[in-house]
Amino acid sequence: MAKETEEHPRLILHNFLSPDLCKELEFIHNSNCTVGYRPNVFSTTLSHLIATNCAHLIMPFVPIREKLRETVEGYFGCHYELVIEFTGLISWTKGANIGWHSDDNRLYLKQRDFAAVCYLNSYNGDFRGGLFHFQDGEPSTIEPMAGDAVMYTADNRNIHSVDEIVEGERTTLTLWFSRDASHDEDAKLISFLSQNSLNSYLPQPASNNMYWFPPDEALKFQSGFDIRCARLHMLGLALYSPYEKICPSAVNSSYNLLELLMGSLQIARGVDLFDREFVNVMHVLQVAQFYSWKWSTLKATEVKEVSADIKPLSQAQQEDINCLKSAVLQDLQRAETFIKDLNCGKKVQDLFDWGSFSAAVVEWEAYSCNLHKEMVTSFPLWRKHGSIFSCPVGDSAETL
Repeated sequence: MAKETEEHPRLILHNFLSPDLCKELEFIHNSNCTVGYRPNVFSTTLSHLIATNCAHLIMPFVPIREKLRETVEGYFGCHYELVIEFTGLISWTKGANIGWHSDDNRLYLKQRDFAAVCYLNSYNGDFRGGLFHFQDGEPSTIEPMAGDAVMYTADNRNIHSVDEIVEGERTTLTLWFSRDASHDEDAKLISFLSQNSLNSYLPQPASNNMYWFPPDEALKFQSGFDIRCARLHMLGLALYSPYEKICPSAVNSSYNLLELLMGSLQIARGVDLFDREFVNVMHVLQVAQFYSWKWSTLKATEVKEVSADIKPLSQAQQEDINCLKSAVLQDLQRAETFIKDLNCGKKVQDLFDWGSFSAAVVEWEAYSCNLHKEMVTSFPLWRKHGSIFSCPVGDSAETL
């Protein structure tokens, strides 16, 4: 733990988050993130999860937010004074960086009093570059390590910068806290939740342009790639539309082909077609990223009889897959370079096998269903108290 100084009040805690919790938050980010607010940055906000019918995925954040706020209030001596102004998962990829700044350095950010950054992966293991520097005081440099947390005042007593990412993906959970209750994130989220049915945990994609990289091509889709499909490509997975015959001449109609991502899809790998349907590309991506998170566990308990779920691809199906791939990965070379950089030297595709993937479909459904039930039970209490908090097991809840 770093000692607080009057000049540069800050706190560094090691192993603040458990390894599996870090992996869970990475899973949520990798399966839901959109192109972010800065070049080569991707983000997942709680409001975005609610908007895409993934409100249940805010449940893992709830106890972490409470723990972080209690730690910040206790250490900086402002008990019961703070509201959470923003919660988000943010990842930086090759080329992303930021120079010297304080977190309240714009007029529209002046409500921010404290910041907390939790690292979900590690320097020189999952990414290279991305060191965090304070301009003054000690420690002056922080090497991000999974589970560690950094907390500091958001004003000019803690001006800081982040080095450019050279390779890999640097992922953090970032929160800002405010003394101004009008900027309480909880109130906004509860209002947003009240406008949603909360009847299902099946994801619904946002607009395709929110997932297109680089963002300046998102209106034309004539260059670049869809980041959801790029992450699937990392696992060697391709998408097949079972109800739409794709004409080779339609390859240049990128927008129309991208619309297929909103509907029923199957996945293929090599010459195999997985004979199960997913509701849309976000459903596919969540299962695939869940598989990446839980692969070692699933491998030990995989479904042995999966032959009935695997069919050989026909030539016509392969042609359709190639057409759709050409639309969603317009610049295949750029997409593969992006994937190579994200992998940071790791051979992700080598982990794949259909048995454990089939098990992942079942386990993802159980995981999502359990979180959804927990959220539905908790929400009436959140709405009643105007605050998002961990509800004791067994608390009764009014009918939604």
